[in-house]
Order: sequence, then C-alpha cells, then structure tokens
Amino acid sequence: MNTFSDSVTTALQLVLSGDPGLWSVVSRSLGVSAMACVLACGLGLVLGAWLAVARFPGRGVVLTLLNTFLAIPSVVVGLVIYLLLSRSGPLGFLGWLFSFQAMVLAQACLVLPLVTALTRQVVEDADRNHGEQLSSLGAGPVLRSLLLAWDDRYALITVLLTAFGRAVSEVGAVMIVGGNIEGFTRVMTTAIALETSKGDLPLALGLGLVLLGVVLVLNAMVSLLSRWRERADSADATRLTLVTQ
Repeated sequence: MNTFSDSVTTALQLVLSGDPGLWSVVSRSLGVSAMACVLACGLGLVLGAWLAVARFPGRGVVLTLLNTFLAIPSVVVGLVIYLLLSRSGPLGFLGWLFSFQAMVLAQACLVLPLVTALTRQVVEDADRNHGEQLSSLGAGPVLRSLLLAWDDRYALITVLLTAFGRAVSEVGAVMIVGGNIEGFTRVMTTAIALETSKGDLPLALGLGLVLLGVVLVLNAMVSLLSRWRERADSADATRLTLVTQ
C-alpha cells in the first residue's frame, strides 16, 4: 500500500509540476492522434455519407467488411503498415518506418473504419426521415448525402470525438510502426507499457492519469453535446407546435 500511495503521490507531482519528459510524451501523443483523426475523418465522413445513400450491387458485402474492420486488432493494423513501410515493402521508399508519420498513418487506418461506419449509420437514419423529400427536389445521391451530413453535423462531431478517443488510447499499432523511440516516437500508451515493465511506476501512473483525463474530457464533451442537441431538438419541436396551432 505504501508503494502504491507513494507512486500516486509522485505521479501527481510529475503531472502538476509540468515535468518536461512527461508532457513531451503527452504533446506528441495528442499530435499523432489529432493528425490521424484529421486524415481519417476527411475520408471517412465523405465515404460514410456516400455509403448511406448509395445503392449498388455488393453494397451488403461492403458494409459487412466495414463492420468487420471495426473489430480488427490494432496490432494487425500495425503489422500491415509495418510491412508496407519496410524497406522491401511497396512504400519503403518513403522512409517513414519508426517515425511520426508512420504512427499517424497507422492510427488513421485504425480509426477510418470507425468514422466511416458511424457516419454511414447517422446519415442513413437521416435519409430515412428526409431523403425522400430531398430526392423529390432533385437532389442526387452525392448532394443528398452532403446535405444530410450537414443537417446532422452535431451528431458527426460526436463521431469525431469518439474517433479521437479511439486513436489516443491505442497502443499496439504505434508500438510496432513507431518503435517507441524516446524523444521521437514514444507516446502515452507505449510509454506506460515501457515504464511499467521497467518498474518506473510514478511516470507510468502520471501518464495514465493524463490519458484518463483526456478520455474523461472527450466523454464529457460527447455527453454535453448530446444533451444540448436533445434540448435544441425539443425546443424546435415546441416552436413548430406553436406555429401550427
């Protein structure tokens, strides 16, 4: 118990004192996840919105594969990216292996199916309610998907926050393609695993507390956004009722 309490106390001191080693790892981790989410969301939002309204042969197979990729282990993603970026791989000429860019690419590939699947579900639900009306006004599949995505933009913000939480808490892929190199590719999750194995529990706990804080903030933002959206929808329904009366 004394060891645990001492470790927690030291960990809090590291966090609150602004320890350079700890916060450099935190900033690198947040940077990698933020860039990965920008890349994944840029493609995933468009692809998911299009899949929600498009109808083509084999769509069911595509959706089944997409849902399967939601459960793919992060280490498998890391292994595939490692093979692609290795010297003998098709992307070896980039020289990205064990670099910041490799970790961004791995996390982007990991969260892309999540963003695509959640966006598809959000837009498809909206299409059931408003898609027929938009089609009657002459909107094609692409325009309809963009309009529906914009109409449900607040729900899609929740998707973005969920994707960032998934990326920042991932360890397997970035460990494989980044190499956990101190000062270059060490992020919060890989540092926690390493410091725990070394017995440096205060630093591992400090990073764990920061990571937990980041996830807590993301979940709080999702909850607040959902409540605000519900109140806004309720207020709009009340105004519509008053107008019709």
